[in-house]
Amino acid sequence: MGSALAQDVPRAGVHEAIAPFPREEMREVFAAGFAAILDRHMERALPSDLIIWGLAGFTANDPSLRVERQGRELRLMRGRRALISRALPSDSTRGAPEAIGMVAAEALMPFQEAAWATSPSIRGLGRDPLLRTSFNAIFGHLDPFSRYVAPEEAQLARDRRLGQGSIGLRLAAQRGQVLVAAVTPNSPAAGAGIRVGDRLVTVDDEMVFANDLPGAVLLLEGAAETEVTLAVQRAGRRRSVTLRRVAQRVETVTAETRDGVLHLRVSGFTALTSAQVTGFVEAAFAGANPPRGIVLDLRGNRGGILTQAVAVADIFLDGGEIVGTAGRHPDANRRYGASDSDLAQGRPIVVMVDGRTASAAEILAAALAERGRAAVLGTATQGKGLVQILLPLPNGGELQLSWSRIVMPSGWPLQGAGLLPALCTAGGAEAAAGALVALRAGQQPMGAVLARLRALRPPVSALEATALRETCPGLDGVEREQDFAKALVTDVTAYQAALMR
Repeated sequence: MGSALAQDVPRAGVHEAIAPFPREEMREVFAAGFAAILDRHMERALPSDLIIWGLAGFTANDPSLRVERQGRELRLMRGRRALISRALPSDSTRGAPEAIGMVAAEALMPFQEAAWATSPSIRGLGRDPLLRTSFNAIFGHLDPFSRYVAPEEAQLARDRRLGQGSIGLRLAAQRGQVLVAAVTPNSPAAGAGIRVGDRLVTVDDEMVFANDLPGAVLLLEGAAETEVTLAVQRAGRRRSVTLRRVAQRVETVTAETRDGVLHLRVSGFTALTSAQVTGFVEAAFAGANPPRGIVLDLRGNRGGILTQAVAVADIFLDGGEIVGTAGRHPDANRRYGASDSDLAQGRPIVVMVDGRTASAAEILAAALAERGRAAVLGTATQGKGLVQILLPLPNGGELQLSWSRIVMPSGWPLQGAGLLPALCTAGGAEAAAGALVALRAGQQPMGAVLARLRALRPPVSALEATALRETCPGLDGVEREQDFAKALVTDVTAYQAALMR
């Protein structure tokens, strides 16, 4: 390493006490983060890239500072003067990612420490905002969806992934007291003998008050499989009970059969989504008059669990490949296949999408369209075809890291362009009606565009993706879309023309 320069780094004066730079925590977090990026991110980066990009994000909070590189020498500048100058470490990636990440983090620390010492605005931000700006600057060079998640936000996200828990109580404020208004049968509260009319006194030793009923409700909430202790009072006698919260069933699927068509609305993909879809489809097709077709509404669906989207696609496919993922890390390369059981018995399927349909929802729609199992109606989807993994950091935070791309069986990627419909509704109801007339005549208004989409191969340029999306801009939909979906699913000629071939 070269020699350090500290020509104008101020020293703390008699009346100034500079908070110490949190070197150890920063070093550990950056070392773990750098190792994860070098090993698992879908795009290749060099150790020197991470150092330079991370430092630029760190110093972006003070416009008087800038980062310069000359060959292998890195400088932190204020005006025309160097605060510190060091040689960058080797860019060799041979060896354990953890060791390489630590070397890069060690090389970054003197620069960050110099910036901290000289800049009150940087010191004023504190650790988590500086970590966030540094990692976000790095990811700004790599992909649009990776990010640093601060410890508090990461804990809330972990609780959500575990599932919100419930003890089965509903509260009410009466006569200046917090009372139990309802008890869910077979719930933890019911099992503990809590009854309607019991007074709730404390939750985890915190008093509850009738004038702050939302606060009392909030104290009862928590992640599934965690415990909460209540003090309840009945007929003047108080007792304490400890209850374990149980996971609440989150309904992401609704179903309705109208005019012989099963309408399924999927709002997201949780651990129970595929089971819910399976239940509705099996029930609909078990009767004497099974549906003529299915409308699968994914509008506004922002995604969720990838494997659940694959599982829902499997419900409607009879064998074959559903989707694949491709990345640098060996474990990022996967192929998902379907079983040999189409629960919808080959009936026509129309998938409704819009500009807010993203991620796992796009994967489901594209998988069914790619296999010619469904016709797509609506507008261009969001174009989020990257798979993220969550990697823990030593400070309790996380990196949400893009480590693979979604690739359809024929080779085209979702990232960027997204999925385009065979019946575009972006031009309004009148234009959509005209497109339906063309499909009924066996024509394909979006045929050439869909052929261009399937011919894409990664990496797709932003210009090319934008040009394709502009053929049917990703709006929130128009009036009568449900009518168009019903017409498409029940007209054999139009439906066949709308299938992706």
